[in-house]
Amino acid sequence: MDATRQQHEVLVLGAGYAGLSAAIQLAARTRKRGDLRVTLVNPHDTFTERLRLHLTATGQETAELRIPELLDGTGAVFVRGRVTAVDADARTVRVDDERVLRYDTLVYGLGSVADTAAVPGADEHAHTLDGPEDAALLADRLARLDGGTVVVGGSGLTGVEAAAEIAERYPALRVVLLGRGEPGAGLHPRARAHLDAALARLGVRVRSGVEVAAVRPDGVELADGSVVPADAVLWTSGTRAAPLAAAAGLTVDGRGRVVTDGALRSVSHPEVYAVGDAAAVRQGYGVMHGTCQGGMPTGVHAARSILRVLAGKEPRRFRFGYYHTPVSLGRNDAVVQFTHPDDSPRRIVLTGRWAAKYKEAVTAAPWPTFARMKKVPASGALWPHGGRHTRTRSAK
Repeated sequence: MDATRQQHEVLVLGAGYAGLSAAIQLAARTRKRGDLRVTLVNPHDTFTERLRLHLTATGQETAELRIPELLDGTGAVFVRGRVTAVDADARTVRVDDERVLRYDTLVYGLGSVADTAAVPGADEHAHTLDGPEDAALLADRLARLDGGTVVVGGSGLTGVEAAAEIAERYPALRVVLLGRGEPGAGLHPRARAHLDAALARLGVRVRSGVEVAAVRPDGVELADGSVVPADAVLWTSGTRAAPLAAAAGLTVDGRGRVVTDGALRSVSHPEVYAVGDAAAVRQGYGVMHGTCQGGMPTGVHAARSILRVLAGKEPRRFRFGYYHTPVSLGRNDAVVQFTHPDDSPRRIVLTGRWAAKYKEAVTAAPWPTFARMKKVPASGALWPHGGRHTRTRSAK
C-alpha cells in the first residue's frame, strides 16, 4: 500500500477467540506501518472463555483476562461498546446507538448465542451460557436451590459438560439431561460408553429421543404433553447468530451466519470478512460448525487475507480439518475423541484423569498462542485446540 494514501481502517467486531486472533495477528504484522489502523470492538473489556462458562455457571472462579492487556504492544485500538447496527453500504458501524465508526475493511466476529427463540418460553424462563453474566445468573440460582431439579435442555456436548458439572458441584440436586439424540452420539462407541458411565456415576438422568415443546416457569413441557418439573432450566439446544449481519444486507444462511467465499470474505460484500461462529465457512466435508478449535484459525486467516488483498495479491483459500473433541465430565474426568479432518471419530480415545488434563491444556492453549502472535507472526501450521490448518501448492 502507498504510504501517502489515507489510513486504511480495519474494524474487528467481537473479541472472541476468532475476533481477537484476527485483531492481534493483523495489528502485530502492521504495527510499524502508519497506513493501517486496527480497531477491536467488544461490549466487555474482559475476555470470555466460553470453554469455561460451565465453571462460572457452577460458582467456580476462573481467571480474569483483560482485552486491553492482551492487545498490549500490538498497536490495536480497543473500543468498549455493543454493536447495535452495521451499514454495509456506508461502511459504518454503530456502537451503543451513540457512536459511529467507519471502516474500509470489516472483520465480523460477533459469534452466536443459544437459540432460545426455537421453543416457546425458552427465552423467558431458561438460563443460557451465552456469556459471563448469563452464567453468573445461573450460578446464583443454583446456589439458592435447596434440593430440587435442574433440567438441561439439549443433549449436545455443551449440555453434557454443563449437566456433569452441575451434578458434581451440587450432588443434592436432581439433574435431568433432555434431548432428541443420545449424548455423545457422534463419538466412537468406546468414548460414548465412558461418557454414559460418567453421567450415570454423577447421577445425571438422561432422557433422549424427546422433543421439547415449551419451557414453563415450573418445568419443561414435552411434545407428548408430559411435563418435567424443574426448579431451573438451562437451554443449550442449538445456536443462532446475531441478526445484525442479515439486517445489514449481508448474505446469511438459515442460522444467520455470514456466507463466505474460500478466503472468508462475504459473498455479497467482499470488504467484509466473517470469522468464528459468525461465519458459514464451507469446506470439502461441509460447513464448519462453531468451535474454538476452528475459530482462531479463521481469525488469523482473515488477517492474512486482508494483508494480501491490500498488497494487490489474491488471498489464499482457507482450509481446515478437525483434530479432536475434548469433553469435560466434571473436574477430574473427561473424554477426548480424536477425529478425522471431517470431524468423524477415529478409534483413538482418551478417558479419565489424563483426558481431563488434556482438556485443561487445550482450554489454556490460546494465551501462549496470543503471546506468540504479538511477537512473531504465526506459521499457520500449528494451532491451539488441535485444529489442522493447511495450505496447498495451488492455493499459494
